[in-house]
Amino acid sequence: MTTHRLAGCLTVGCLAAALSLGCQNKTETAAPPAPLDWTREVRVEPVAVERAPRDEVIAPGKVELDPNRIARVMLPLPGRITDVRVRVGDAVRAGQPLVTLESPDVAEAVGALRQAEAALVQARAGLAQAEAALAKAEQDAERAKDLYEHRAIAQKEVLAADNVVAQSQAAVEQARAVVSQAEAGREQVRRRLETLGLDDSGREQRMTVRAPLNGKVLELAVVPGEYRTDTSVSLMTVADLSRLIITANVPEASLYLVQVGENVEVELTAFPDQRFTGRVARIGDTIDPQTRAARVIVELTGGAQRLRPDMFARLRLSDEPTLLPVVPKAAVVEREGVTGVFIEREPGKFDWRPIRVGVSLGERVAVLEGLQSGERVVVGGTMLLYRN
Repeated sequence: MTTHRLAGCLTVGCLAAALSLGCQNKTETAAPPAPLDWTREVRVEPVAVERAPRDEVIAPGKVELDPNRIARVMLPLPGRITDVRVRVGDAVRAGQPLVTLESPDVAEAVGALRQAEAALVQARAGLAQAEAALAKAEQDAERAKDLYEHRAIAQKEVLAADNVVAQSQAAVEQARAVVSQAEAGREQVRRRLETLGLDDSGREQRMTVRAPLNGKVLELAVVPGEYRTDTSVSLMTVADLSRLIITANVPEASLYLVQVGENVEVELTAFPDQRFTGRVARIGDTIDPQTRAARVIVELTGGAQRLRPDMFARLRLSDEPTLLPVVPKAAVVEREGVTGVFIEREPGKFDWRPIRVGVSLGERVAVLEGLQSGERVVVGGTMLLYRN
C-alpha cells in the first residue's frame, strides 16, 4: 500500500515536473522578438541647388509646312498637256522639268520677242543717224568759228551753226532714250519667255514647266492629254520639307514666357526620347476667344529632315533659369492633398513640411518654396514615416 502510494506520488511528481519543464520551454520559445529599427530603412540626402526656371508651360502643337516654301505649280499659258515627268513623292530640284505643254500661244510669245528686237534695231539705227548728224553739226560749227575769226562770214552764221549743234545734241539724247526703252521692252519679253520655259527659236509650240524650288511633289492633279484653259488651277504642289515649322497654342497667361527670336525646346510624339530645338518666328497678334490662347510659330533649327507634316509636337517654354533647391522626385509625396517632404530634424526624427514644387528636371524637381540648400530630406522609405 505504501509502495503504491509512493509510486503514485513519484508519478504525480514526475508529471508535475515534466509539465513545469514543458511550460518553461514553451514560454521561452514564444518570447516576442526584439523590435526592428525602422529608421535604418529611411534614406536621407541633403538638398542640392541647381539652375532651373521658376515657371514652365508645355503647349501642344503640330508640325506644318513652311508657307514660304510651298509652291503650287500652274500653267503659264492654256494648252494641252503632252507629258508629266514626275509622280507624287518624287524629289525635285529647282529648274527641273515637270510638265510639257503644247500651246498656240507659244508662237505669239516668240513673235512678241521678234517685234521687240526689230524695234530695238530701229531705235539703234535712229541713234546712229542722230549721232552722225551731231558730228557733222559740230564740224560745221568749228568751221564757222574759224571763218568768222578771219572775217570771212558774219557772226549770225556762227550763231546759227551753234543752234544746229544744240538741236543735234537734243536729237541724240532722245534717240538714246528710245534705245533704252526698246532694250527694256526686249528684256521684258525675253524674261517672259524664260519664265515660260521657251527659247527664241519659235520652231515649236511646246513649252516646259519647271520646278520653282527644291522639294518634293506632295500633290499631283494633271495627266497627259488634258487640255487646260484655266491657268489659275494648280497642276501640282511642291514643298521644301527641309524647312518645317511648329505651330502651338500658348495660353495667354503663359505668353510672358515666350519672345520672338528665342530658342525653345520641341518634343515630338514620334520621337519621345529625343529633343529638338527651334526659334520663335512669330507670336499671334490675337487671342482665340474660345481657347484663350495665342498661336506661336517656331522654325525648327535642326533635325527637320526626319519630321513629317501633321506630326504631334509640344513646345516647352520657360523663363530664365535661376539657382533653386532641387530634390529627387521620390522625396515629394502627397499628404492629405498637400505636397511636401519629410525633413530630418535630428538623427531618427523627422518632420513633415509642405513645399511648392516647380519645373521637373528629369528625375529631380525644383522647389520654389519650403526648402533651403543643405537641409536633409527623406528620399527613400517615406512610406515608413506614415506609419510611425
